[in-house]
Amino acid sequence: MLSSLLRKLTLLVALVFWLLAPGATASASPTGIMFVPLDNRPVCCDYPAAVLQAAGYKIYMPPEKLLAGRNTPADTEALWKWLEKKVDNCKAAVISTDALIYGGLVASRTHQLTETELTARVSRLENLPLDKNIKVYAFSTLMRTPVSSFGNVEPEYYSRLGPAIYKYSGLADEIDANDASFRDELISRAIERNIDRIPLSDWLTRRDKNMTVNRSLAQMARQGRFHYFAIGKDDNAPLSHTHMEARKLSMNNMDVPDRDFQILPGVDQLGLLLLTRAVNELEGTSPRIYLKYVEGVGEDTIPQYSDQPLSKSVPQQIIAAGGQLAGSLMDSDVVLALNTPPNGEMEDSTSNSNMYFASPANRRYLTSLKQILDQGHKVSLADVAYSNGADNGFMNELAIRGLLERLVAYNGWNTADNAIGFAIAQGMLAPKIKDRDRLQLLRERVIDDWFYQSNARRTVTDQLEKAHLSGAKYNLNTNLRMVQQNTNQICQNMALHYDLTRRTTFNITFPWNRLFEINVANMKTKKAPGRNN
Repeated sequence: MLSSLLRKLTLLVALVFWLLAPGATASASPTGIMFVPLDNRPVCCDYPAAVLQAAGYKIYMPPEKLLAGRNTPADTEALWKWLEKKVDNCKAAVISTDALIYGGLVASRTHQLTETELTARVSRLENLPLDKNIKVYAFSTLMRTPVSSFGNVEPEYYSRLGPAIYKYSGLADEIDANDASFRDELISRAIERNIDRIPLSDWLTRRDKNMTVNRSLAQMARQGRFHYFAIGKDDNAPLSHTHMEARKLSMNNMDVPDRDFQILPGVDQLGLLLLTRAVNELEGTSPRIYLKYVEGVGEDTIPQYSDQPLSKSVPQQIIAAGGQLAGSLMDSDVVLALNTPPNGEMEDSTSNSNMYFASPANRRYLTSLKQILDQGHKVSLADVAYSNGADNGFMNELAIRGLLERLVAYNGWNTADNAIGFAIAQGMLAPKIKDRDRLQLLRERVIDDWFYQSNARRTVTDQLEKAHLSGAKYNLNTNLRMVQQNTNQICQNMALHYDLTRRTTFNITFPWNRLFEINVANMKTKKAPGRNN
């Protein structure tokens, strides 16, 4: 009797000590991560938070009303005050410095802040009074250099002067790198003489301010003020101011290791990439990623809106997320499948070439992908044969073969670098995500990236152009109701054709009042008879 009581007492004491141990409450109280998004677009804000929550983490975000919208910059002072508050059980903070310093991505291209104001905000970030145990992961952007831009996401003159500024920018990059011919220098001078000097000066001055801010932030990374810091290259090209500025910043920080500081292609994916890095470092893991390219140019592809081939940018993004390249398929934790254009030339997903038939190369690739899945490997697909949407023929064949719902993640949105970054992050987090949540995240991306971006967007754009309303795609305004109704009908009809989405209802809205991005809201999926989703 006495020995029995002693055994029970011993077990009780052991249980008490376990409950009082530092990590004992982790399952009852999820680890918290503070997150200041770039702006309020779903891919920058709600979707990364949903992925992390599905992986079992508590995400603390500012109220959406404080974040930047398309036409309204963030309430920077309110964001600062929110960030400076103490948050219990918070182990990491992922911060968009653009949100705090400029007021968001669009504001970083259009602001009228003085150098004094910008310097003060950088200093405030340097002296941020966060708990010393919170690891800070921050990201900023280099101003983009687009060929053209419409819809008030650039200074108003860019819609008129964009092509000339883009040409001038490419020549400036060549001249700076001492690669320009005498003829190129003459063309550059001719553009300077003929272009309106006030807009060009405005554009160059804002770029100089952006570079000054990024130099200061990079110096903070060098000094260990951030646990990790990344600079994203917004839409750019191999010859552009963005490329030139990245080269200069890289030279200034070439001795800083990748584990502390990187310059990466793309911007919108950085929030989720850094959240994933925070999780990996909190868990003490470094997932191994095996790359599986489709036949063709593959890793030598230089995507639209990028200045680097995938052979360089993909490994960089894996490092940014806290992972590493796997030496072989059998040595991997997840397979990153990359559907790239066979000839390396990328078009927009609304192109007439994006037809509903898979090439022989695609069919062979899907056969090998099935073998990989059958062997039990986790596969995350980056569908980057086209920009801004899915490859219709590839995805249709993938779904017909019953492989779509077997993926741990799918991404085909926006630029190739954006989609690949998301695919890397979600692939790494897949082991932590329950199957029901995996399928729900998968449905959202399929509805957005495939049904809408590659199909409904093209149809609705054609409808607006036939009605002589082509400008409405940048500002829907009075056309919003009609466009929203047509879009939902097209996407719901497509959903009925595929097992993954057949029982799913949803409502598509346009958060920035333009066709470029959507929000998939009120998504509900009924259970299939006899199946546990």
